[in-house]
Amino acid sequence: MNYSKSLIRLTVKIIFFVIIFSEFSHSQNADNNSLNPSSSDTTFQMTKSPWGAVARSAIIPGWGQFYNESYWKVPIIWGTAAWFIYNWIDNDKLYNDYKSLYQSTQNEYYRRLRNFYRDQRDNFTIYLGLLYLLNLIDAYVDAHLFDFNVNDEFGRNDFQINLRIKLN
Repeated sequence: MNYSKSLIRLTVKIIFFVIIFSEFSHSQNADNNSLNPSSSDTTFQMTKSPWGAVARSAIIPGWGQFYNESYWKVPIIWGTAAWFIYNWIDNDKLYNDYKSLYQSTQNEYYRRLRNFYRDQRDNFTIYLGLLYLLNLIDAYVDAHLFDFNVNDEFGRNDFQINLRIKLN
């Protein structure tokens, strides 16, 4: 029990550290963002704000994916979160049932079941936290890659395969 609380505290501290100090480590000059290296008057302007997507996903998980127009990810996030919450509630109910049984009978079997369901409940708490963190990371990365060109014509005329087969 104490181990899981310290793990959650450590995870929160790491997330806080990454969010605060990542902005300082990725600062860029306006000259580095230009589309044409020879022309410094034209700069690339991102369509989506990565930190805006993170803020949206922090408020409501899946909102950042909706903002990034990745609509198919929203039901996956909500469905996974609902499944984790359902299992947390179920394991908490079973933990409380076996806790009261153990307190009334002092049976070792009930104590083991109580500890098992407590551990399962705590695991689902960690899973829910990881899902929340992955939701934030996905929103950030998806906003950065929103303007990335992935059409079929990219590099089609420039690509050539040279294959030589040597028969002895």
